[in-house]
Parts: sequence; C-alpha cells; structure tokens
Amino acid sequence: MMEPGDTESLQRSDSQESGRGLKVLPVPRRPVITNITCDSFNISWEMEGGGDITHYFIDLIKKDEPKENHFKHKDVPTKLVARAVPLPMTVRGHWFLSPRTQYTVSVQTASKQPDGEYSVSIWSESSHFCTADYSSVHLKQLLQKAELMSGRLLPFSVFYRNQTEEYFQPDSPSFRSRDAQCRRMLPSVKDHSGSHGSPISGKLEGLFFSCNTEFNTGKPPHDSPYGPDRFQIPAETLFNQNTNVYFGDFYCMYTSYHYVVLVLTPRGSSGDSFCRARLPELDPESNVFLRRGAAADGSLSFLHAQDLILELIYTEAVDLDLGTVARIAGQQLLGQSTLNAKKDPSCKLCNISVGR
Repeated sequence: MMEPGDTESLQRSDSQESGRGLKVLPVPRRPVITNITCDSFNISWEMEGGGDITHYFIDLIKKDEPKENHFKHKDVPTKLVARAVPLPMTVRGHWFLSPRTQYTVSVQTASKQPDGEYSVSIWSESSHFCTADYSSVHLKQLLQKAELMSGRLLPFSVFYRNQTEEYFQPDSPSFRSRDAQCRRMLPSVKDHSGSHGSPISGKLEGLFFSCNTEFNTGKPPHDSPYGPDRFQIPAETLFNQNTNVYFGDFYCMYTSYHYVVLVLTPRGSSGDSFCRARLPELDPESNVFLRRGAAADGSLSFLHAQDLILELIYTEAVDLDLGTVARIAGQQLLGQSTLNAKKDPSCKLCNISVGR
C-alpha cells in the first residue's frame, strides 16, 4: 500500500543524469488503473528486465492543471513515493485525491543507493482516470455529522420555490424547466453546489424547494436569493404517505450556516430507483431533518430542523395549479444563492476524511 509524504530524500546525483539508473532499471509500460473509488485506486504496469528496484515514484496530476509535477533533479518532491511492493498496488490518501476529479498518472522505478540518493528509470506513459463519487459508507459518515447539527424541530405547512417573474408567466420560452402550455414546472439536473463527491450533483433531475420558516412567525421568510415571485404548495401534496426521503448532502459555504440536501421522490418512480441505489434512505416519521406525522383522523403534520437550511429536491414535475404564486414582501438577496456554490473544505463540522 502506498501513502504520500515519504520523508526520505529523493535527490538524485549528477551521475544519475549520465544514465546510471536508466541502464539498469526496467521502465514501466502501459500503466493500468483499476478499482477506482473516491479516494483510492489500484495501479499496475508491465516491465521487462530486472534490477534492484526499491521504490516506485508516482506522478499524479489533476487533469486541469497545465503544469506537470515530474520530479526535478535535486528537488525533494511532495507527491507520491512508494516502497516497491507486488502489483497491483493500492494508492490511497484523502489528502491528495478528491472525488469525481480527472487525473493523469505516470510511474518511475527507482533504486535507493547507499548514499541515500536514487537511480531511476524514465517515466512510463501517462494513464488517465476519474475518481468516483462518495460511496454509501462515506455518505453515512456525512449523514451522521449532519444529524449532530439538526437542533429542535419546528412546524411548517408549505413547500415553496422562488423564481423570477418571467418564469411564472404563461409563455416563458427562455426557461427549459417550464412547460408553459401545460403549466408545469419540469425537473432539471441538479447543479454542482455542495460536496464535490455527492452522487446527485450533475446527475439527479428534480425541482428545488425550501421549507424553512422564520422562528417568530412560523411562516416562510420574506426574502429569497432565487427570485421575487414565490410558488407555494401544501406540504402534503409532495410529502405524503407515498413519498420516500433520502439524504443527499451536508455542506457550508465559508459561513456559519449549514445546508442539508434531501431528496423527496414518489415511491417506485425513476427518481426513487436512482436514490435507492446511491443515497441513505431516511424514515419520514422519525428522521431529524424533515418529519411527517399522521393524526388519528388521517391528517398530516410536518416538522423541519431549526438549525439547518434544508434544500429539498422533488424528482417529478409539479403542476402550477396545485399551488399559488405571489410576490414576496422582502428582497431578492442574490448574494445568498447556493447555485454551484463551493463547499468549504476546511470546515470540521461538515467534512469527512475523504476529499471535499
């Protein structure tokens, strides 16, 4: 197993430059990447010939970084150094691998000399790969962190969705997420806000809703970062006995506010199948974020976490006739939008030990 941060000197002498290492060490050929996760991968390659190989040098570069990181003469590299082990070798380390990121990788074989320096082969060809999304194990770790911050539960009765005035007009050809003729709001692909490894970003289709209320009034806030016109719909229309709830993400944006992303999806729908394969499912009646209760007469009541901002994604189209549209009394606070917002990678409250 390979870990970064080897403290041994990797300096090479001038005699290496004249070809000492190149003559005796086999050159890695055609590196192959397998078993890719969000923070690890296996690597193997072909080699001809022998030689006293003691180490492998791994040059790992983010694909969008134009500057190469190949080890330079007399430099002490900060990338990856591995003692020679049987192949395939596992490369693991959350402090240098990020989820869902393109990388190129190349390899050198090396032999440590008595003077502490290294003979090396030439570099192999480059191989390209992309790390994976968070696994179910990682998402459960993120969920546990979010549960610690949920706080008390407050009652609410409506979901709401703010947009610009043009979005709700009968004829809105500039909005692909609206079916003007049928008066429906259509699902669109979730943006890339939040955790870099969340499996719903850029993949899950849905409609964004909010449910948080003001503490003193119990009603939706007067302001919104998403537009001055607000669509409101009774909570039971979207969150009824036929609705499943999934945990999607937990993040902050360099502020004290923390966001939890939940997915609401009708049982048995395509959105439900997508989430069931990727996300932790929550009990609608007992989870600490968004709760539904039923009275003896069959009426439903609803609660939301006070200390978190909930971002809700409903995976189906919603008919505008099921709710009402009105202008909000407050302001449109554009600076508070979470559209494609980057997660704070240094926050100890909402980061796990895997990438960002």
